[in-house]
Amino acid sequence: MHIHYDPACAGYAAPGHPDAPFRVLRTAEFLRERHPGWLPERPEGMFPAGDEAILRAHSPGLLRRLVETPAGGMFDPDTAVLPGIADHARRAAGAAMSVAERAFGSGETAFSLMRPPGHHATRDAIMGFCCLNSVAIAALHAQAALGVGRVAVWDFDAHHGNGTEDILRGKEGMFYASVHQYPGYPGTGTESFDNVWNGPVAPSTPAEKHLAVLEESWAALLAFKPDLILVSAGFDAYAGDPLTDMRLRPKEFAALGEWCHQAPWPVGAILEGGYSQELPVLVNAFLEAWEGK
Repeated sequence: MHIHYDPACAGYAAPGHPDAPFRVLRTAEFLRERHPGWLPERPEGMFPAGDEAILRAHSPGLLRRLVETPAGGMFDPDTAVLPGIADHARRAAGAAMSVAERAFGSGETAFSLMRPPGHHATRDAIMGFCCLNSVAIAALHAQAALGVGRVAVWDFDAHHGNGTEDILRGKEGMFYASVHQYPGYPGTGTESFDNVWNGPVAPSTPAEKHLAVLEESWAALLAFKPDLILVSAGFDAYAGDPLTDMRLRPKEFAALGEWCHQAPWPVGAILEGGYSQELPVLVNAFLEAWEGK
């Protein structure tokens, strides 16, 4: 397991905001204690995403807003314009690209432990804590720069990845599958179409039923026969998460990791949501099972 992590991603915060630095700081500390070889002491093989990679997924207008909007305002009601946020978003997207390169290039298990998250950022809109859609940027990078024919994105975050759907829908060689709470933010993801598979799950659904929908989404992804699987790994479907009303436990996240371990194609994963104090335990359960421990 190679974890792409740069502690610089903890260098921004808005008072009281759920996407707080503890998410990566405590998770990195927890993983280092249990798996010393997983996290390099210094960022390794990572680079900020450049304009060319970003513009495969996003419009020039979004990139201008991200770079030029002065700190102190709001991109949307949930997403503050914080000092240096464009650089943080570029690093997170670059780490996702590195995950795709490592997974496809060497078949290694690779996970990006970075923030901000990305899957709500649409082609044109910064929203929902997300500035750049890291997983979509990585998927398009894999096709354009790595020669990957078919890329599947599997999203088990509790919120629908409306941005990933917006960017990847209808694109040849791309498949997107999401299982998410509905009703819930952002209020999308109720129907499947073309190359998009959506599995809405009602609030308070028992963990076993939620897992069955996830298994259905995984089967649809495998039927696509991708050359590379990228995972939007959000842990806010946990029963103790403060932002959602879901019921998953560590053992369900371990089951998702086990499926990744058994996948016949390379898999890379990118942190999305997950806002409970138990996030380190949840990430570890997923990664250990994925690694086959």
